Amino acid sequence: MTSDPAFPRLHGRPPAGWVNDPNGCSYRDGRFHVFFQYNPDAPKHEAIRWGHMSSTDLARWRAEPVALVNRPGELDAYGCWSGCVVDDGGVPTAVYSAVADASHRSEVVLARGDQTMTVWRQDRKSVATTPDDPHITHVRDPFIFEAFGRRYAILGAGHTMGNGSVLVYGCDDLTSWTPLGALLSSDDELAADLAPANIWECPNLVRFGDRWIMIVSLWRRQPGEAFPLAGVRYLVGDLTIGPNGPRFTPVSGGRLDDGPCFYAPQVLRCGDRTLMWGWAWEHGRTAEEIAQAGWAGVLTFCRELSLTGDVLASRPVHELDGLRGEPMPVRSGEPFAATAFDCMLPPNAQRMSLWRVDRAGEHLVTERHLPTAPLTPPRILVDGSLIEIFDGGPTPCTMRAYPTMDSRWLVRLATPGPIQAWRL
Repeated sequence: MTSDPAFPRLHGRPPAGWVNDPNGCSYRDGRFHVFFQYNPDAPKHEAIRWGHMSSTDLARWRAEPVALVNRPGELDAYGCWSGCVVDDGGVPTAVYSAVADASHRSEVVLARGDQTMTVWRQDRKSVATTPDDPHITHVRDPFIFEAFGRRYAILGAGHTMGNGSVLVYGCDDLTSWTPLGALLSSDDELAADLAPANIWECPNLVRFGDRWIMIVSLWRRQPGEAFPLAGVRYLVGDLTIGPNGPRFTPVSGGRLDDGPCFYAPQVLRCGDRTLMWGWAWEHGRTAEEIAQAGWAGVLTFCRELSLTGDVLASRPVHELDGLRGEPMPVRSGEPFAATAFDCMLPPNAQRMSLWRVDRAGEHLVTERHLPTAPLTPPRILVDGSLIEIFDGGPTPCTMRAYPTMDSRWLVRLATPGPIQAWRL
């Protein structure tokens, strides 16, 4: 394991290489499985495979063999991009975006796994490709859901100079997909206002009681900015089945995370729980620093989603409490040393700030106003450079700050109160 103090050692990512989107989140035979976009050879987004980790408790992760590989001369020669894993007649089946070349044009390909989900056989033909529509230049990131006794697939889509859409297909037979048009497009004024993007990436659709939640990641061309990833939005609405297939009508929505580096989440419905992982990219490191470190990207801790009214809330899964080690004496305004820690703040804190402290002084990481009536106790989870803040409201904040060997942390509260803290 790397000795880099910025490396998030508790999150299950490999010690080197590139990591992005969580894929194939699933539960089978007592184990949770999370796959992810992975380049083991360099901290760069290229030659993408599917990495794989598993856990029995959502807190401690075991590295598994690489699952899907980019194959020279095949549809996925340029990369095995994002997708999901479903049970198809008892067989674990990966449904993923196969990219053949630098045009980034993708096709949907299937891969069948063994019962341990460690050995995979990738198909050589596709089940869906980019439609012949001048308003769509990109289609990717399949996600499978069931509704009204049928199985459907959705794909994120859009145009680099146009608007986003989510395409839907009938796929009761996973090897034979029927295109059913747009489940949702930017023609819907509310969706266009709440989730402005040229391409809606990594769509998820999950049911909460009588409501359905659509989650989309925003690929948005912004004047003067080279980086097109613009966060994640959720849309609350209704799913209906018409003569042309399913259609989603949003009624409200919001941000899924308000931090600067949260993207491409994937949900997993497991019993009566809806779990979620997201990708946190590097934010605040130069390309030279990333190359020197030899690693980039990490998945968040697992979160659990809940819907109250039309507000989607996200909180850390309770299993993370099992990572807590010895208590730490943390007091407002006093620096402390820890590679990873869990802080519970008093519910009357009103305002908190987090600082990184080194020989050059104090460096503000973030300052947040806290809810006057928090839904849950405000909490800060830090693992190396990954910071996940749950301020007691529905929307967390994912961010990065890069400690060095001599760094310490400091928490300041506007209103004095006891802080509970543990080493992780």
